[in-house]
Amino acid sequence: PAVTSPCKILKCNSEFWAATSGSHHLGAEEAPEFCTALRAYAHCTRRTARTCRGDLAYHSAVHGIDDLMVQHNCSKDGPTSQPRLRTLPPGDSQERSDSPEICHYEKSFHKHSAAPNYTHCGLFGDPHLRTFTDTFQTCKVQGAWPLIDNNYLNVQVTNTPVLPGSSATATSKLTIIFKSFQECVDQKVYQAEMDELPAAFVDGSKNGGDKHGANSLKITEKVSGQHIEIQAKYIGTTIVVRQVGRYLTFAVRMPEEVVNAVEDRDSQGLYLCLRGCPLNQQIDFQAIRSAQATEGRARRKGPSLPAPPEAFTYETATAKCREKLPVEDLYFQSCVFDLLTTGDVNFMLAAYYAFEDVKMLHSNKDKLHLYERTRDLTPGNAAPMGTHPTLWVALLCLCWLCLL
Repeated sequence: PAVTSPCKILKCNSEFWAATSGSHHLGAEEAPEFCTALRAYAHCTRRTARTCRGDLAYHSAVHGIDDLMVQHNCSKDGPTSQPRLRTLPPGDSQERSDSPEICHYEKSFHKHSAAPNYTHCGLFGDPHLRTFTDTFQTCKVQGAWPLIDNNYLNVQVTNTPVLPGSSATATSKLTIIFKSFQECVDQKVYQAEMDELPAAFVDGSKNGGDKHGANSLKITEKVSGQHIEIQAKYIGTTIVVRQVGRYLTFAVRMPEEVVNAVEDRDSQGLYLCLRGCPLNQQIDFQAIRSAQATEGRARRKGPSLPAPPEAFTYETATAKCREKLPVEDLYFQSCVFDLLTTGDVNFMLAAYYAFEDVKMLHSNKDKLHLYERTRDLTPGNAAPMGTHPTLWVALLCLCWLCLL
């Protein structure tokens, strides 16, 4: 089983937000309930203090509680039972119509030049990476790795083995840091890990803080515990985080200008969404898949080979993936690979949702599908749209026969 963190600060954060959602936007008469929730929040952090000593999110929450206690004149002594679940009043979207224009990327951008070019990056499964340049890779990258690191945003993922002794890894933890930006947002940190997908930042808030353009950064829960979306309008960025099975997937839509906004360009070599995984961390899953298919055909001809240890054979994995991914592109092939290496059907759903996020986030609808690279394509490029890789092989063979 994958290792899980004993620090439960994310659970404390999400419980506090669920109990107080909308109450700090209401009148002073709600202060007693808010103080009760704060005391419950403080009690929760004390329970997990021993296992959270080295966790930045924990220390941020503790300081945040103290500040809120002072702001709302709350006593540390008193009831700690959780108040009833709060909902926002009808029609209160928390939007400010007078937010500075600089806090809306597209509005400020259009005044000076043409519409921005958007790019997409995604990470899912075992894990498979689609970079901002539409390169598709399967990587090892066990442990913590930077996915995005620019002047506005930092994203780090942690990948752990799916099974003891297995080379298959998947994303078990995700940390997103939105850096403070002018009069728009304060620095905000979002953390998710296995079995905990909060709908709030680590300080319990759902927007960019107390600045004038705070609502240019917002978290929306699409499906409780399974799907959240973060809109960062001040940098024209949308982030989708999902929990599928026990593991996390990540997808982002970001303007090229923001993607390339780094002070030290040499550091971009560690920026996976832009540069891809290091060569020594990449896996040629297509070669492995071909070997598995060949082994499957040999097994059908005779009983000499032992049965595979996985729950899926190549044929059953292919049939299962085709249920959700009818086009045999690299998302389909990664699905087959993951079912064979893990035996976990949730990896099929991870590939399916990753492609659904591509359809929503990718600005070029002609580049949704990626296919296997062929020898006439440079690394990192996909086969032309509308042309199946098998047809390319056939054409190359035909040209060779013509030369003979």
